[in-house]
Amino acid sequence: MKTRVLVAEDNKDILILLRLWLERLNYEVIAAKDGIKAVELATAETPDLIIMDSVMPKLSGLEAASRIKNNPETQGIPILAVTGTGQPRKQKNDPQTVCDGYIAKPFTFQNLEAAIRRLLKDSSS
Repeated sequence: MKTRVLVAEDNKDILILLRLWLERLNYEVIAAKDGIKAVELATAETPDLIIMDSVMPKLSGLEAASRIKNNPETQGIPILAVTGTGQPRKQKNDPQTVCDGYIAKPFTFQNLEAAIRRLLKDSSS
Protein backbone atom coordinates (compact mmCIF):
# COMPACT_ATOMS: atom_id res chain seq x y z
CA MET A 1 0.00 0.00 0.00
CA LYS A 2 1.40 3.39 -0.97
CA THR A 3 2.03 6.13 1.54
CA ARG A 4 -0.56 8.88 1.04
CA VAL A 5 0.63 12.49 1.07
CA LEU A 6 -1.69 15.49 1.06
CA VAL A 7 0.00 18.46 -0.60
CA ALA A 8 -1.65 21.81 0.17
CA GLU A 9 -0.19 24.46 -2.11
CA ASP A 10 -1.87 27.39 -3.88
CA ASN A 11 0.85 27.86 -6.51
CA LYS A 12 -0.23 25.66 -9.43
CA ASP A 13 3.30 25.16 -10.78
CA ILE A 14 4.74 24.15 -7.42
CA LEU A 15 1.78 21.83 -6.81
CA ILE A 16 2.32 20.09 -10.16
CA LEU A 17 6.05 19.79 -9.56
CA LEU A 18 5.56 18.33 -6.07
CA ARG A 19 2.90 15.92 -7.31
CA LEU A 20 5.14 14.59 -10.11
CA TRP A 21 8.18 14.31 -7.83
CA LEU A 22 6.27 12.54 -5.04
CA GLU A 23 4.59 10.14 -7.46
CA ARG A 24 8.02 9.30 -8.89
CA LEU A 25 9.04 8.37 -5.33
CA ASN A 26 5.99 6.07 -5.22
CA TYR A 27 3.78 8.18 -2.95
CA GLU A 28 0.06 8.53 -3.56
CA VAL A 29 -0.67 12.28 -3.79
CA ILE A 30 -3.82 14.14 -2.78
CA ALA A 31 -3.85 17.85 -3.67
CA ALA A 32 -5.51 20.92 -2.13
CA LYS A 33 -5.25 24.47 -3.48
CA ASP A 34 -6.29 26.25 -0.27
CA GLY A 35 -6.46 25.75 3.48
CA ILE A 36 -10.18 24.97 3.62
CA LYS A 37 -9.82 22.14 1.09
CA ALA A 38 -6.76 20.86 2.98
CA VAL A 39 -8.78 20.52 6.19
CA GLU A 40 -11.62 18.79 4.31
CA LEU A 41 -9.27 16.34 2.58
CA ALA A 42 -7.30 15.61 5.76
CA THR A 43 -10.54 14.50 7.40
CA ALA A 44 -12.01 12.65 4.40
CA GLU A 45 -8.84 10.97 3.08
CA THR A 46 -6.72 10.49 6.25
CA PRO A 47 -3.30 10.88 4.59
CA ASP A 48 -0.10 9.58 6.18
CA LEU A 49 1.57 13.00 5.88
CA ILE A 50 0.59 16.56 4.99
CA ILE A 51 2.89 19.02 3.22
CA MET A 52 1.32 22.42 3.92
CA ASP A 53 2.26 25.77 2.41
CA SER A 54 2.08 28.29 5.24
CA VAL A 55 0.48 31.06 3.14
CA MET A 56 -2.64 30.16 1.14
CA PRO A 57 -5.96 31.77 0.23
CA LYS A 58 -9.27 31.34 2.10
CA LEU A 59 -7.54 29.86 5.16
CA SER A 60 -3.81 30.08 5.81
CA GLY A 61 -1.89 26.85 5.86
CA LEU A 62 -0.93 27.47 9.45
CA GLU A 63 -4.55 27.94 10.54
CA ALA A 64 -5.48 24.83 8.54
CA ALA A 65 -2.72 22.93 10.36
CA SER A 66 -4.09 24.13 13.68
CA ARG A 67 -7.59 22.89 12.78
CA ILE A 68 -6.21 19.52 11.68
CA LYS A 69 -4.23 19.12 14.91
CA ASN A 70 -7.24 20.13 17.03
CA ASN A 71 -9.44 17.44 15.45
CA PRO A 72 -9.17 14.08 17.27
CA GLU A 73 -9.63 12.25 13.94
CA THR A 74 -6.66 13.94 12.27
CA GLN A 75 -4.41 15.15 15.10
CA GLY A 76 -1.91 12.32 14.62
CA ILE A 77 -1.14 13.13 10.99
CA PRO A 78 2.33 14.69 10.76
CA ILE A 79 2.40 18.10 9.07
CA LEU A 80 5.41 19.54 7.28
CA ALA A 81 5.09 23.31 6.92
CA VAL A 82 6.61 24.91 3.85
CA THR A 83 7.43 28.49 4.70
CA GLY A 84 8.98 31.41 2.90
CA THR A 85 9.55 33.26 6.15
CA GLY A 86 12.26 31.14 7.73
CA GLN A 87 11.92 29.10 10.90
CA PRO A 88 8.48 29.25 12.52
CA ARG A 89 8.28 31.11 15.81
CA LYS A 90 7.96 28.95 18.91
CA GLN A 91 5.39 30.78 20.98
CA LYS A 92 2.49 29.43 22.96
CA ASN A 93 -0.74 29.35 20.91
CA ASP A 94 1.16 30.15 17.71
CA PRO A 95 -0.41 28.02 14.96
CA GLN A 96 3.04 27.37 13.51
CA THR A 97 3.95 25.29 16.56
CA VAL A 98 1.32 22.70 15.59
CA CYS A 99 3.42 21.60 12.62
CA ASP A 100 5.73 18.66 13.18
CA GLY A 101 8.46 20.04 10.96
CA TYR A 102 9.19 22.82 8.54
CA ILE A 103 11.20 23.48 5.43
CA ALA A 104 11.99 26.93 4.11
CA LYS A 105 11.55 28.06 0.51
CA PRO A 106 13.46 27.74 -1.66
CA PHE A 107 14.10 24.11 -0.78
CA THR A 108 15.90 21.27 -2.54
CA PHE A 109 14.19 17.98 -3.24
CA GLN A 110 16.95 16.29 -1.25
CA ASN A 111 16.09 18.36 1.85
CA LEU A 112 12.36 17.84 1.30
CA GLU A 113 12.79 14.08 0.97
CA ALA A 114 14.85 13.96 4.17
CA ALA A 115 12.16 15.90 6.07
CA ILE A 116 9.41 13.63 4.71
CA ARG A 117 11.28 10.46 5.64
CA ARG A 118 12.00 11.78 9.15
CA LEU A 119 8.37 12.68 9.80
CA LEU A 120 7.06 9.38 8.44
CA LYS A 121 9.61 7.46 10.52
CA ASP A 122 8.71 9.45 13.67
CA SER A 123 4.98 8.88 13.12
CA SER A 124 5.42 5.12 12.74
CA SER A 125 7.47 4.78 15.95
